Amino acid sequence: MSSTYSRGDRIVVAGSLALTALAGVARYAGFGDVLAFVIAGLAIGVLASLVGRSVDQLADRLGAGATGVVQSALGNLPELFIALFALHAGLIGVVQAAVVGSVLANVLLVMGLAFFVGGVKHGAQRFDAPRAREIALLLLLSVAALAVPTLTSVMHTPASGHERPLSVIVAVVLLLVFAASVPGSLRRSNEGNHVEDLGEARWPFPVALALLAASGVLAALVSDWFVHALEPAILSLGISQAFAGLVVVAIAGNAVENVIGIQLAARNQPDFALSLVLQSPLQIALVLAPALLLLAPAVGAAGFTLVLPPLLLVALVLAVLVTVFVVFDGESTWLEGLMMLGLYVVIAAAFWWG
Repeated sequence: MSSTYSRGDRIVVAGSLALTALAGVARYAGFGDVLAFVIAGLAIGVLASLVGRSVDQLADRLGAGATGVVQSALGNLPELFIALFALHAGLIGVVQAAVVGSVLANVLLVMGLAFFVGGVKHGAQRFDAPRAREIALLLLLSVAALAVPTLTSVMHTPASGHERPLSVIVAVVLLLVFAASVPGSLRRSNEGNHVEDLGEARWPFPVALALLAASGVLAALVSDWFVHALEPAILSLGISQAFAGLVVVAIAGNAVENVIGIQLAARNQPDFALSLVLQSPLQIALVLAPALLLLAPAVGAAGFTLVLPPLLLVALVLAVLVTVFVVFDGESTWLEGLMMLGLYVVIAAAFWWG
């Protein structure tokens, strides 16, 4: 590559190609289910990072608002592919846990680490409280809508037995809310949408588009291999489907990309860190979960609904409520981060047995 590309760019591109090739070999050369599962998970993580870098490189050409929309649409591609292949394989419990786990991983694990690292390094950090509260409250409202099908089923209301059409209504409403937010995103100024320019080299426009398309295709391919090894790996490791979805699959889908949020907190940029961390679970609730519900019949999972096991729903609501309270004062400390990490560990432990 020319000097247009930074060392980090080269590492991510080379790592994506190498891990994808290795994941393919592991899939077809009989490396063993656990090893194939681990390699595919690492490949998905690096490909997610490449998708994020490619979209960010388009920012100067598309504008901040349009870039935010593209990031929302493409940032969760690996999770979407994994979930669709898992639904096709009949792993509905894994998919439900993975959707909830993606939210929990962001609002408890990643945000907790960001608060802890930033607090230890810089002391109490202040951030844009009104913006953080807005995103957190939107996330709470989205989760409230997602909770309705489960509540109607658990409480045996007249809507019980009609969970699929009710879930479709919820999905359509959430997608309409997301669509309604797009014009505002397109008009939004550069302030708050992207981290400050750190002097990184810019890619040529055709290269950014080509890498974005290639990383999307490879993410779909590797996701198939990941899910193929998922069930045998669960049996070999002796873990439950719920734990695998809530922790392993959720982290594999977005952990590498969200490391950026922790890095930003370590650089004393809490506004950017919090915005990045909170936007991801909001898009999972507004876009990913509804899209999965509507696409499920196309992959042979017409019975998939938004009805969650009660403990999953309670964990989801609890985590989002904690997030709202934590960001409300506009200040983060290392102790808050440590407690959020502790809560994540406790919730994950509760699903170890199923």
